[in-house]
Amino acid sequence: MAPGCKSLSASLLAALLSLALAATAAHAVTIDWVTVGDPGNAADTTGYGAVADSLQIMKYEWTNSQYVQFLNAVDPNGANPNSIYNNSMGSDPRGGISFTSGAGNGSKYAAKTNMGDKPVNFVSWWDAARVANWLQNGQGSGSTETGAYTLGNATSGTAPAKNAGAQFYIPTENEWYKAAYYKGSGTNAGYWEYATQVTGTAPIAVGATVVGTGTSGGVSPVISGNFANYNSEADWNGQDGNVTTVGTNGGPSVYGAFDMNGNLIEWNDLTGAAGSSRGLRGGDWYFGGAFSLSSSNRIEFGPSSELNVIGFRLASPLGGPSGVPEIDPAGVRLAAALMAGVLALLERRRFGR
Repeated sequence: MAPGCKSLSASLLAALLSLALAATAAHAVTIDWVTVGDPGNAADTTGYGAVADSLQIMKYEWTNSQYVQFLNAVDPNGANPNSIYNNSMGSDPRGGISFTSGAGNGSKYAAKTNMGDKPVNFVSWWDAARVANWLQNGQGSGSTETGAYTLGNATSGTAPAKNAGAQFYIPTENEWYKAAYYKGSGTNAGYWEYATQVTGTAPIAVGATVVGTGTSGGVSPVISGNFANYNSEADWNGQDGNVTTVGTNGGPSVYGAFDMNGNLIEWNDLTGAAGSSRGLRGGDWYFGGAFSLSSSNRIEFGPSSELNVIGFRLASPLGGPSGVPEIDPAGVRLAAALMAGVLALLERRRFGR
């Protein structure tokens, strides 16, 4: 092969590999994490919050846009395996994801107008566990049934415990509680009553922004401090109370996690053991009364429950994922196929075929 051909082949291979991996990364879900430190902290007077090790937790609730990426990746044909899409996401005005059967494979699901940056609702514990598995397996065409949890296509019954080595998982109740209410800076720092770093004064319920003749569902200006989306005050999209843009309504917990009070009540794994129920904490856009947001309020539901007030965020061991997009194995396979094709073409040219 002439020197010029070698140079050309190297350039082509590098360019094709870069394009394939860049395309894959562009479609990968990225996650903002915050660190929950102070390992070995004491429990609150409620008995919750003691966590032996440091961990990471999502800075924001899982959004509709992120769930759309998950749906289109694992269900490109729109078959809805294991009921990962609830039709209310499309039909309910507070749901944020539409389904179009006639759309091309891999694009049948889409975030509704102004709903991409809102937290996904109508999700069961099983749905959240499947997202964790998908992330654990590198996104893309990764399995939803094994990895962080062994689900075996179940959508009801006993929820399993997470598997050893899980890099993405639904936080335990103690982990969620600590991320929301702990004061930080030591193992005996104590706890706030509300995740907005306040005790004794209930958060103010926020209203949603109306922009021009349309609506956005954000809170403008972005409100920081003792505020939360609850008590049906965020009226937009023709609704008396609704979800709002993640991170826009109220200050973060001491560790930097937003919306741990209000917006959507979130799944937790209780003790982490297998069981017929799973926990929910944090309050939501609908329920009134600051008690629903407080550290004293806890709920247990069946893991199959899917309501317009329920969402989730995931956790990860400290030192695990850093928020950099995972590389989809399908993208690597595509790059390999492209390189093989270029090599074959160059070989044919070399021998005059």
